Amino acid sequence: MEDLQSVLVDRNLTVSSVPEKGRSLFVTKDFYPGEVIISQEPYVCVPNNNSVQKRCEGCFTTTNLKKCSRCQVVWYCGTSCQKLEWKFHRLECEVLSRLDNDKKKFVTPSIRLMVKLYLRRKLQNEKIIPSTVMDNYNLVEALVSRILLIFILSSNFQCNEVRFFLYILFFFIYNISIVIVLFNILFHEDMSDITKEQLLLYAQMANLVNVILQWPEINIKEIAENFSKFACNAHTICDSELRPLGTGLYPVISIINHSCLPNSVLVFEGRSASVRAVQHVPKGSEVLISYIETAGSTMTRQKALKEQYLFNCTCPRCSKLGQYDDIRESAILEGYRCKNEKCDGFLLRTTDGKGFQCQQCGLVREKEEIKKTATEINSLSEEEASKLSSAGYYQEAISIYKMIEKLQTKLYHPFSISLMRTREKILKSLMELEHWSEALAYCKLTIPVYQSAYPAIHPLLGLQYYTCGKLEWYLGETEEAVKSLTKAVDILRITHGTNTHFVKELLMKLEEARAEASYKSSSKE
Repeated sequence: MEDLQSVLVDRNLTVSSVPEKGRSLFVTKDFYPGEVIISQEPYVCVPNNNSVQKRCEGCFTTTNLKKCSRCQVVWYCGTSCQKLEWKFHRLECEVLSRLDNDKKKFVTPSIRLMVKLYLRRKLQNEKIIPSTVMDNYNLVEALVSRILLIFILSSNFQCNEVRFFLYILFFFIYNISIVIVLFNILFHEDMSDITKEQLLLYAQMANLVNVILQWPEINIKEIAENFSKFACNAHTICDSELRPLGTGLYPVISIINHSCLPNSVLVFEGRSASVRAVQHVPKGSEVLISYIETAGSTMTRQKALKEQYLFNCTCPRCSKLGQYDDIRESAILEGYRCKNEKCDGFLLRTTDGKGFQCQQCGLVREKEEIKKTATEINSLSEEEASKLSSAGYYQEAISIYKMIEKLQTKLYHPFSISLMRTREKILKSLMELEHWSEALAYCKLTIPVYQSAYPAIHPLLGLQYYTCGKLEWYLGETEEAVKSLTKAVDILRITHGTNTHFVKELLMKLEEARAEASYKSSSKE
């Protein structure tokens, strides 16, 4: 930890312990919008390979792939990526090659990530690959374990002696199933079925890793705990347009805590992760990113954080729970629309509980009417539409989504997140079909909702402006395209950085669009 502190000091950062949060990352100088606060390569990472799509192990591309002829599990785009990964894959290839084809089907990205974690530790211990202060297994050991969080956060888990007992229990009892039984005896109904399933799943996955590695000294309890660490510390590696590519473990970046009003954003360039300031971060401030999708009510965000990360957020946004601004935001993002189609007021439950009243014009929607429309929406299979879209049946998917959209438009507030998500799905399918005009119309429908749901500097808002600008330019609406692309640049140069290939390409598009708009304007004169 001292070595890490000394390295972080040189980067104008420091780690401190904060009550209720634990380790936290602070800045020791001012950082300004767009500046990189910290960057890190993954300790281990894997591409999101599945039966439909494969990616290169080195660069995550999907083109020109060839399967490793020996293990038949890992893919490479060419010799450069294969050579770069060879020291590591040589050992991984050996253990994967021992598996029969049936067992290989169970080698999911999560299993591979764990196997790679132990192989990397072994290679670093044997000095075959180097370790550094920012790249060593000790950083993984220091990460928070979901298993321990489950024990510590149980409602009856107040007594320090009992805390200590369970801590010892986990580390000295070989079979996690026994731990669960003892936990139930101590706390009866406090341990949910979901929690039991999670712990058993970690144990089963740990056993599979043991089967793959076949190391006599392997510690299955440690593997299970590391799976629980993955659950709340691993990051989804995304491309510049925030499409998921893989999963990686970035132990130093994992120190950074969550806020629903973050001052920084985590983005990736290739496999490298960077945390950039999205606002002025004064000296002495804590670095904060968002772990979850922040477009939603406080209740929705709190539920997501509790289920995935096992904590209650107390950020400034969540602290407003129950206050007027929070109630209003929830009613707009997740509530119902006024009966008067020309009114954009938000609805709150009436005092008698029989309906919802518009806070702008006073009209009341009956509870039964709302329930009926909601039932109609639920009767339409969004899952079926998603399957059709994934299979390439875009027109059929659009037909279902548009039926859902029609009902959602009647039910929800115009700035509803649910309605926006449906329109996004229609937009993506329309773009696949190259129906550009209709795609632009749907893109424009989503922009006001993005503006309402996200902060002014947010990558998703910037990307939506970018999509809008590209569609406008393609359709000859050059002046509008310049406006949209300018808005995209203003955001993405901060969230992604001006030196990235993605933003450089965007800046080139903007310059070309400006030149075209100028030419058209002079031609008219």
